Amino acid sequence: MTLALAVALLLVSLTISAVAAPLSLPRANNGRSLLNSSTPSWATGKNFKGPADPSTIVGFRVYLGWTNPSQVETLAQAVSDPRSTLYGQYLTSQQFRQQFAPSQSQVGQVQSWLRSQDFQVEYTPWNNHYVSAEGTIAQAQTAFGTSFGLYSVSGLTLRSPSSDLSVPSPLAGIVSGVLGLDDSMQLVHTDHTVGDAPPPPAFVSAQPCSSYWAEKLATGFTNPYGSNPLPYAPCGYTPQQIKGAYGISGYDGAGQTVAIIDAYAAPTIVQDVNQWSINRGIPSLTPSQLVQVVAPGTYNHPEKGNYQDPQGWYGEETLDIEAVHGMAPAAKIVYVGAPNNFQDLDAALNHVVDRHLASIVTNSYGFRTELLPPGYIKPYEDTILQGVVTGIGIYFSSGDDNDESLVVGYQTTDWPASSPYVTAVGGTSLAIGASNNYLFETGWGTTTSSWTGTTWSPTPPGSWLYGSGGGVSRIFPGPFYQAGVVPNSVFKAQGHSGRAVPDISAVGDPNTGLLIGETQTFPDGTVKYSEYRIGGTSLSSPLIAGIMALADQAAGHPHGFANPLFYSLAGTSAFGDITQPSSTVAVVRANYVNGVDASAGTVYRLRTMDQTLSLDTTRGYDDVTGLGTPTSSFLSSL
Repeated sequence: MTLALAVALLLVSLTISAVAAPLSLPRANNGRSLLNSSTPSWATGKNFKGPADPSTIVGFRVYLGWTNPSQVETLAQAVSDPRSTLYGQYLTSQQFRQQFAPSQSQVGQVQSWLRSQDFQVEYTPWNNHYVSAEGTIAQAQTAFGTSFGLYSVSGLTLRSPSSDLSVPSPLAGIVSGVLGLDDSMQLVHTDHTVGDAPPPPAFVSAQPCSSYWAEKLATGFTNPYGSNPLPYAPCGYTPQQIKGAYGISGYDGAGQTVAIIDAYAAPTIVQDVNQWSINRGIPSLTPSQLVQVVAPGTYNHPEKGNYQDPQGWYGEETLDIEAVHGMAPAAKIVYVGAPNNFQDLDAALNHVVDRHLASIVTNSYGFRTELLPPGYIKPYEDTILQGVVTGIGIYFSSGDDNDESLVVGYQTTDWPASSPYVTAVGGTSLAIGASNNYLFETGWGTTTSSWTGTTWSPTPPGSWLYGSGGGVSRIFPGPFYQAGVVPNSVFKAQGHSGRAVPDISAVGDPNTGLLIGETQTFPDGTVKYSEYRIGGTSLSSPLIAGIMALADQAAGHPHGFANPLFYSLAGTSAFGDITQPSSTVAVVRANYVNGVDASAGTVYRLRTMDQTLSLDTTRGYDDVTGLGTPTSSFLSSL
């Protein structure tokens, strides 16, 4: 049976679930069609501060949808489902473009219209997924038939159209969304953390801390949960400790490529990774092993007044690369950095997928809610589906705020982690023994109390701090691979059914995190390499990506979108099932007041674990850790 015939038969026989509702395009006046729900939910009169400066230059992308979108999703399901006769029979990027990419005629129509509005047309990728352009807000107001305002959102001033965009009616069946005209991307959150607050330009893990679980005991501090002294938090685990705990051995990732998508590019990344590798006793990068790429056509000049944070992303890049390299020291790493803080992560992902730069992609960022316009979500989902059809596994951190209720005010999953065609990676708190042996693991959810000199305040377990993102999507239905695996208790706890998050997990708790090395600027002005502990599901995702490079090496082929395979192994020895501990687990963590040394004093925090708000760490699948964490059977099971 040919692939084309098999796909045709599948179209008749398979029932598919929509990933996101396509844009509704009602006819507007004067021969124009509205892009319904193209305005962010935060662009309200209550948040309005004033009109946007019409002279502001903005870069944006007009997205075009795939031809035969239902066939794309049907094929995505088939090639990733171990029960399907098409399992693993991925299309090449060229084959995908030939079958599903918008036509040159359609691209030409969009380009011609943009030029007629005096926009500068910049770039169209090989898959014709979008046309990027630049122009002024005044031009955008005329072209898209709306005004633009500035809105106060989460302490930021963000630009947005004040009403839904419109396009000429002949483009109504071509355009699927427009990204970049509003500032939604400024709400992207990197899922890494080192302590109670964002770090200063330099951060150092305070002493005392333990090289392994309970190496040092916090005598002199009361233990609210028992009579034995509490352990000091680990200083940050090494790759050898993490691989030892999970039983991962025998492979180094040779012949595999992992892509990492972030923003900016740390100027010292190669020397930092190599020094860190030398200190850990693992191979340094070879000259061609790390490639840094800026996706073509991305918007490379920041808009006036918009928040940019290169240094914050430097730490993210360092964490991601060292986590992948630590797990798979022989794997090639392609780092794709958006040249700005907020604008082009979607274009970076499309570049990786369309050029097939890697078979594994890790993303350690996301939105704290799913409250984004359908015209924003659908283009991303289309890119993700191309990745699935062409054999690329796309991994997203699940978030660092548990159910988000104490951050955004209601229970929600993060997106894109909630996409049914990505693997959402949650976090755990991991205890590793003196011989790199696995002791125990809890779901990551942390509360904190401070030592007053005589007692812990507030009374333990204290105030909630952070934890592994999870829950149930409000916009995506439950995918086929979760049927019969996700228990009804998960849906009952969140009050609705849908795609459950996360899928799998790895260590993420910054109190049991990874020791990384980075060049930092210290308060005295010195610039030097130093090491510190870091965590978050930003750690969990690249760790799993590195381990999947080992799995691909062991299997001799890419696993692509692995969720259907993962869920087929639910309850087996491939995963360590994370459940609630029999007694409360906590550590004492020391923090330098100034973030770098003891000269300004040291404070002590009680960090209580497995405090996960409405989420629950239970037997089997749960909405904190998903199916669980890798075991010594993980690679062979795949």
